[in-house]
Amino acid sequence: MWSPVEDDDVRSIVREAGVNGVVARGLGRSYGDAAQNAGGGVIDGPARSGILDLNLRTGIARILAGTSLDDLMRWLVPLGWFVPVTPGTRMVTVGGAIAADIHGKNHHRKGSWCDHVLSLRLVDGRGEVRDVNPQDDPEVFWATAGGMGLTGIVLDATVQLQAVGSSKLLVDSDRASDLDDVMSLMIDGDDAYDYSVAWIDVMAKGKHLGRSVLDRGRFATREEVLASGDTRPTDYSTHVLPSPPDILPSGLINKLTARAFNELWFRKAPVRRRDALMGIEQFFHPLDMVAEWNRVYGRRGFLQWQYVVPDEAGDFVRSSLERIAAAGLPSFLAVLKRMGTSNPGHLSFPMPGWTLAFDAPVAAGLHDLFDELDREVVDWGGRLYLAKDSRLDPDLLPKMYPRLDEWRDIREKLDPDHRFRSDMGRRLGLV
Repeated sequence: MWSPVEDDDVRSIVREAGVNGVVARGLGRSYGDAAQNAGGGVIDGPARSGILDLNLRTGIARILAGTSLDDLMRWLVPLGWFVPVTPGTRMVTVGGAIAADIHGKNHHRKGSWCDHVLSLRLVDGRGEVRDVNPQDDPEVFWATAGGMGLTGIVLDATVQLQAVGSSKLLVDSDRASDLDDVMSLMIDGDDAYDYSVAWIDVMAKGKHLGRSVLDRGRFATREEVLASGDTRPTDYSTHVLPSPPDILPSGLINKLTARAFNELWFRKAPVRRRDALMGIEQFFHPLDMVAEWNRVYGRRGFLQWQYVVPDEAGDFVRSSLERIAAAGLPSFLAVLKRMGTSNPGHLSFPMPGWTLAFDAPVAAGLHDLFDELDREVVDWGGRLYLAKDSRLDPDLLPKMYPRLDEWRDIREKLDPDHRFRSDMGRRLGLV
């Protein structure tokens, strides 16, 4: 692994890349092989971290690609600014956010990360630096947005931040008795909230299928936080518990323990609660509060599977939950969100409709179930999230991403010698 600091160092690495090429790696939070490159080179993104320029009046910041959202929040929230989009972890770099075109709980209102990128600097396959923006070079910009790092190495990006009046959110919570209940709540009310997410009990069956806890909210103003008695409305800090031991048995997460956890999580949620003050970490990144939380799955590990299907595919959301529940997959982490308008990114995941993501420990028959569900996702006009994929049938990729050939043509122009490679790229036939 290389840890270049200067732009010229990155350019040299690209120009000297061997037959197996090179890929940039951020903080390694993709669940698959997007930033792995067997036999080739890997560039350590976080070696280049920091804010190069910041306008506190407009919230426009030029940021090195290796900078984490964690650092940005620590630096910027006390100054009244927040990242435009955050996924379920803050341990993501700006470069990784562009490569995966990450989305969060506000996609229905604000879109995905690259909708807020004003420009970026990209090292192409010839080792040349390109200044890219969506107005003057839309093909390259949108091929890079969600392009999984295979169009070039992002050096830095200029991003429009979001103004916030405090480090707290005002959150409304509803306990939904079944899938119809939560989907109706989201359809009728999501437009009134900046952020929305539903935790789903994927082990519930029958009349309880899809029972959920729906949390929706917005950032509180400074005055609202002060009125609550909190005298430090812009303070922001994080808390990390020790990681689970590496000797946990793979069977710790099983049907019994997952069902017990889900029952407790559902019952402890308020039936209806309004205007609860929550911190950024509690609302956006609860899993980050446990270091290396993935160890709880044991040494066999887990898979995360995430799809998006159009609004009219609500029947598939139901049938997919029925299949998952019938299989008895022991999962305690599953979320349902609604997505808004998609952007022009050729391989960008979000599209208007429903997205479901859930974790399951690796077990016999899991791949077969996912393979069957993948085909149904295609039949409904949906797709899988590449940043979380590790097993998709490559024949399904062009059906999920119909602009794939167009993306390949742009990539060929940017990287004629195929210097940018990854295990994911080879597995899915992207490179």
